[in-house]
Amino acid sequence: QVQLVESGGGLVQAGGSLRLSCAASGSISSIAAMGWYRQAPGKQRELVAGITSGDRTNYADSVKGRFTISRDNAKNTVYLQMNSLKPEDTAVYYCYALVHWVFWGQGTQVTVSS
Repeated sequence: QVQLVESGGGLVQAGGSLRLSCAASGSISSIAAMGWYRQAPGKQRELVAGITSGDRTNYADSVKGRFTISRDNAKNTVYLQMNSLKPEDTAVYYCYALVHWVFWGQGTQVTVSS
């Protein structure tokens, strides 16, 4: 079992920045990858960014160059630095951890005002 606790969401103006954190606990050594999905109202959940245990990263095209995913192994925490935020980035952001299946965090709201 893996437990995920997210923090860092909020309201920001367009062009601003936020940093999301996702702290993992439980069977940490079994995690193959972590990252973030997001879901906007009326839309499907989509991958934002991911990072593997080998530190390979991937990003949605819509956030490349603006978002950066990183990890602190000592704190068992993954971060998503979001810069140059746009109103279309407004969504609930969910942290995930991939073991044999996917564990999800509770979600954190990010709202970008124009």
